[in-house]
Amino acid sequence: MLDPATKQILDFVGGREDLQEGIVRAIGNPHVRFREDRLRMARAVRFAARFGYVIDPATFEAISAAAPHITSVSAERLRDELTKVLTEGAARPAFELLDSTGLLKASLPEVAAMQNVPQPPEFHPEGDVWSHTLLMLECLPPRSSPTLAWSVLLHDVGKPPTFRSAQQTGDRIRFDGHAEIGARMAAAICRRLRFSADDIQQIEALVANHLRFKDVFQMRPATLKRFVRLPRFEEEHLELHRLDCLSSHGNLDAYEFVRRFLRETPPEEVHPPRLLTGDDLKAMGYKPGPSFKEILRAVEEGQLDGRLTNRDEARNFVLHQYGQAGEPGAV
Repeated sequence: MLDPATKQILDFVGGREDLQEGIVRAIGNPHVRFREDRLRMARAVRFAARFGYVIDPATFEAISAAAPHITSVSAERLRDELTKVLTEGAARPAFELLDSTGLLKASLPEVAAMQNVPQPPEFHPEGDVWSHTLLMLECLPPRSSPTLAWSVLLHDVGKPPTFRSAQQTGDRIRFDGHAEIGARMAAAICRRLRFSADDIQQIEALVANHLRFKDVFQMRPATLKRFVRLPRFEEEHLELHRLDCLSSHGNLDAYEFVRRFLRETPPEEVHPPRLLTGDDLKAMGYKPGPSFKEILRAVEEGQLDGRLTNRDEARNFVLHQYGQAGEPGAV
């Protein structure tokens, strides 16, 4: 505390010595301190990781003993503390400490389940799913956006429940459908932690789409353009892919391919103005209904592929594809 009269710092608990020695220590009885506020356990881990300190043995033991009670902390407070852990620049050592204290299994059991889940060595020479995730956390730049940071942590959360061994598949370890299942799991975790609807949607999209980069070389122009139109594509989707590659096989060919596409493709080709609207379809005699969405998407698909370049071509395409309004068989 600061003495207002002398402006000197008064230290009654040995805090200065702990700072000099790089020790995180609870004041007084650590069991009592953590009963007063369970979030202090996660905060001790965050401070130790961020500053490269060690946790005092008695404090560490108290955290380990009380770790199961971390779930009594409000979801919002726990979410905010874990987000700081992920974005302050020391995510890997912090999550290793969360694991060793038992806080990880208590607060994020789906993440703890990644441990000892093997991966095919030809794609993941770094080891199991947990080792891969730790490497990505280590590469995560400080002050990354919360949605990117959480997607790094959760991008492979669907691997443990989808794991199949080489003996089961007949060729190699596989995680069929892990991106889709992982996206649902990530959304459920984020709802449990009371993320905003927008953040849940973004994290779910990042997890769901992280495998699509392997297909970019074969994508039709329209498919690739729709892919790169995902919200925050360059700063989050593309960055997640880069970190994923650097923490596994190291092949950045797809990353460079997409970067080159974005660099060489005019924005108006990726986001062209619509050739037709719903009002145009009504003017052509079509009755509003669910088919409008299908027709307009087909027109946009042709536009993005370069097959339709103006309104007349779009109208002729609709007439040929869906029939003259009012004719038998027309939509």
